[in-house]
This record gives sequence, structure tokens and C-alpha cells, in this order.
Amino acid sequence: MSTAPFTPWILGLTGGIGSGKSAAAERFVELGVHLVDADQAARWVVEPGRPALASIVERFGAGVLQADGQLDRGALRQLIFADPSQRQWLEQLLHPLIGQEIFSYLAKAETPYAVYVSPLLIESGQHQKTQRILVIDAPTELQVQRTLARDNTSAEQVQAILKAQLAREERLRHADDVVVNDRDLQSLHDEIDRLHHFYLTLRGGQP
Repeated sequence: MSTAPFTPWILGLTGGIGSGKSAAAERFVELGVHLVDADQAARWVVEPGRPALASIVERFGAGVLQADGQLDRGALRQLIFADPSQRQWLEQLLHPLIGQEIFSYLAKAETPYAVYVSPLLIESGQHQKTQRILVIDAPTELQVQRTLARDNTSAEQVQAILKAQLAREERLRHADDVVVNDRDLQSLHDEIDRLHHFYLTLRGGQP
């Protein structure tokens, strides 16, 4: 696709656990849309050689590193959850860097719009930096079924995750567009394709 003669606008993509958010994101990529995932950005900022990793090692010691120099996320997780003040320090270090990484990457898009995927798009306040919000929605019972089938977890754990996430009604309240993903994968793809063609007609996320 040729370089767009205007700044790409940003679509925020979110949804609760088991909603099909990741499958929707994959479809946008297949359609050639520039996309970044918040979880990917969180990994980028702590890669070996990055300043954030050096700061983490300086504070917590070399015990948070694996033998190959990569961050040992499990070891770090144990340290920060044992001490809320340490978790707060880590969040204050990483969240601005993750945000910079995300929006720097999105700004390089050569497509008319770019997609920012985050399960915490609204909770984190990052939705304020997007021009439009797409929520992938599914009935709660189906979210539970899908998560149980996908992850090695219990129904109780899934319910706990659902309760910790933003209420479904609140997420939908922020949505400009909603895809109810309660059928098969092809139906989801058809909906994303339809929205993609609509999004290509927009400027700044508006008709």
C-alpha cells in the first residue's frame, strides 16, 4: 500500500477475556493494517540493552535476569507483588515508556489508520489517545467457555479475571463500534472486513 498523504488515525481495539480480541487483531493484520499490541510493547521496553532493563536490574539485582540476559518475569513478579511500593515504582518506570513505544510505532503507519490493541485500553486511560474504539464483545458464558478451552485454568480463576476487568457494560459505553463475537471465526472475519472497508473511508476516525 502506498504511503498515505495524511497522518493515520488510531483505532483502539479492546475486549474482555475470551471475547475474541486477539482473533480480531490477527484479521486486521491479514488485511494489511498497521497494528501494535500493548503486551508486545511491554516486552519491547525491557529487552536487553534497553534503559528500562538496566534500571530494573539496578533496583532489584541480577536475580531478575535469566542466564541469557533476558528479564525473568516470574522472578520480578514475585518481588513486586510482595511489595506494593515496588510494584508502583515499576509501573511508574514502565508505563510512560510503553506508551511512548506504542504511539511512536503507530505514528509510522503507512495505512490510513492503525490499530492499538489492549485489554486495558479504557482502564489505562490510553483510549483517550485513540480516535475511535472498537469493542469485541461476547456473552459472559461464552467468554468463560472459550477461556477454559484455551487456557489451563479453572472456572473460578476465569470468573476472578472477569471481575477484575472493566465491567462489560462500561466497556460497551465507550465503544464507537461493537462486534458481537458469538458465532464462528468466519463470521468474526466478515465483521472485521466490513469495518475495515468502512474505516478506510474515514478521516481522523470520523465519517
